Amino acid sequence: MTTTTPARTTARMAALVSEIRTVVDRGLAPDLTAYLVGERVAPHLGTPDLLTTEQRVGDPDRYRQHVLHAEPDGSFSVVALVWLPGQETAIHDHVSWCVAGVHEGEESELRYRLAPATGDGCARLVATEHVVNGPGDVCGFAPPGDIHKVYNSCRTTAISLHVYGADVIRLGSSVRRVYTLPTD
Repeated sequence: MTTTTPARTTARMAALVSEIRTVVDRGLAPDLTAYLVGERVAPHLGTPDLLTTEQRVGDPDRYRQHVLHAEPDGSFSVVALVWLPGQETAIHDHVSWCVAGVHEGEESELRYRLAPATGDGCARLVATEHVVNGPGDVCGFAPPGDIHKVYNSCRTTAISLHVYGADVIRLGSSVRRVYTLPTD
């Protein structure tokens, strides 16, 4: 993943950040926060004035993260992920709650559960669900149980908006750990 630092914010993005702040400031449980933030994100997806031209640019080598906002108190960040065809993440989980909404294109997600080691083997990841999200689709989650892999499953650029309950500028990423265990 390549990361760029915050650039100019559109008026629509500033309004969305304000809506997200109102939810986060309530101090609710992580799963409820993710659900309510997702409700705020959904109406903005697919609108032409959400992102600047620069925030829609990908990277030919890996998906690109454009940091759109990081709350000064570290309580949340908003990023745009730009995926060229075939680009994907490693299997990973997150440090905090997360909301992802597809702005353009199509994004697929493979979800996993961690199966503990047995007497004759090591721990492994078991695929539990394959989800394909199109424009306007939103999903949210809170750890634990958020192990997944995300990839662009369409033939064009895909852009998704992600809100994390953490400061991705300070942390560099929302990823808690990458999994290299065998998968079923």
